[in-house]
Amino acid sequence: MTPRAETMALITGKALTKDYQLGSTSVHALRGVDLEIERGEYVCIAGPSGAGKSTLLNLVGLLDTPSEGSLIFDGTDILSLSSKQRHRFRKERIAFIFQTFNLIPVLDAYENIEFPLLIQKVPKPEREQRIRHFTEAVGIDTLLHHKPDELSGGQRQRAAVARALVTKPRVVLADEPTANLDSVTGQSILDLLRQINRDEGTTFVIASHDHAIMDQADRVIRVVDGTVVA
Repeated sequence: MTPRAETMALITGKALTKDYQLGSTSVHALRGVDLEIERGEYVCIAGPSGAGKSTLLNLVGLLDTPSEGSLIFDGTDILSLSSKQRHRFRKERIAFIFQTFNLIPVLDAYENIEFPLLIQKVPKPEREQRIRHFTEAVGIDTLLHHKPDELSGGQRQRAAVARALVTKPRVVLADEPTANLDSVTGQSILDLLRQINRDEGTTFVIASHDHAIMDQADRVIRVVDGTVVA
């Protein structure tokens, strides 16, 4: 049975520290960060390159573990879980959007979006219903049989957004989701994410130094030199 702890927030991190060893040099990526993300929030983790925002996002997304500190996610003490349990927890509750889209080139848009549902063994009728709902929501329902190289950058990112949402995650984590898009396309993706947040109640945590993302966020967590400064 999964260990649980009392918390009102969806995600609570306390004194999170992350150190990396590069040869004989110890790099302090995070230095005692406290963090709370409420259910349904639209949060931006902001800071310059090398500030530690991607490291913090990786800890929240269970892609990495802190050197020190505690992490409670949806009432579960994450650091008490085995590697296999963390993998299952991440698969069931967390989705990711990347700046490089990370679509599988040999699969069409429909198959890319369906892929995580196949991993979760979601029955075919429910897969079809979810894919139809979210591809209509992101505006690519007429492009489902196109492969990634037949789509524009904005269309590929919309497919990536739909792929993230079909699993009905507790939180979507996005690392610089507009970095490879022009300003107009990037803003349309940001408007889409914000609309999904409002319509679906999905929690979003976005790591970025883009002021357009900061301006739309409910709250901005500023990270500098591995510490939260505001």
